[in-house]
Amino acid sequence: MLSKKRHTSHAVLPVNKSQIKLGLLRNRIDKTPSSTFYFSNKNYVIYKKNTKMKTKLILLCTTLCLLLPNIGKAQIDESQMGAWYMYFFNHSFKESSWGFQGDIQYRNWDLGGDLEQLLLRGGITYKPKKAKVLFTLGYGNITSGTFGTDDATSGESRIYQEILYPAKIGTRFYLNHRIRYEQRYVENQDFRTRYRYNLFLNVPLNAVQMKKKTVYLSLYNEIFINGQRSIGNGQEVEFFDRNRFYSAIGYVVKKGLKIQCGIMNQTTDNWRKNQLQLSLHHSF
Repeated sequence: MLSKKRHTSHAVLPVNKSQIKLGLLRNRIDKTPSSTFYFSNKNYVIYKKNTKMKTKLILLCTTLCLLLPNIGKAQIDESQMGAWYMYFFNHSFKESSWGFQGDIQYRNWDLGGDLEQLLLRGGITYKPKKAKVLFTLGYGNITSGTFGTDDATSGESRIYQEILYPAKIGTRFYLNHRIRYEQRYVENQDFRTRYRYNLFLNVPLNAVQMKKKTVYLSLYNEIFINGQRSIGNGQEVEFFDRNRFYSAIGYVVKKGLKIQCGIMNQTTDNWRKNQLQLSLHHSF
């Protein structure tokens, strides 16, 4: 009886309990291994953990890069109506070219309670005799809030100079040109400047002149341009800061006292939002 012979396709390699054998086969016929690798069990586990960690870090960094540019936009609900409540005042001393003016503005991201800004501003005015132009040197203090439930605020001190030049077209179109230059000291930012130009238009609807009991249309458009882009701490802003377009209905209560109610659309380089505006304008 013929004895059966055992044949092996390759030599058996000794393997310790603490080792793992990983082989690559060169062909499927004789199953001869082309190369054999040995890793200690401990090193294999560490290698596997490091690979998973690197993969998670790459996914995390990619996600942050995609989300960060949109965080500023996501924080502001552009569809939500805001509200600004404002009081403007001015006074000229008798038989003098000097006077003062100012305004108090309570600005909200919503109709009330979510602070956008509290602005307190005032200045000394000078009007040359036999001239229509009015010059102002003033100071403003601004407290700015954050949209939403966050109660964090930041402060700003602002010095400004402005020129106001009134004009009239025909019998009903009352214009005002205002140029303002601001020096801004914003909390945690470098000193910077800003330029503003505003064109105002008032049009009486039930009368020719702006007299008592006159209902009028009020419009303005104001553009803001930054003087510098760098604001410190590696941060930059665009030269275009914002634009405000306003339309309202006004009413002359009496000489020197007017009220207005309207909508102001504000557009920045990051967001666009409508604001309800209620204002009282007082000359005394």
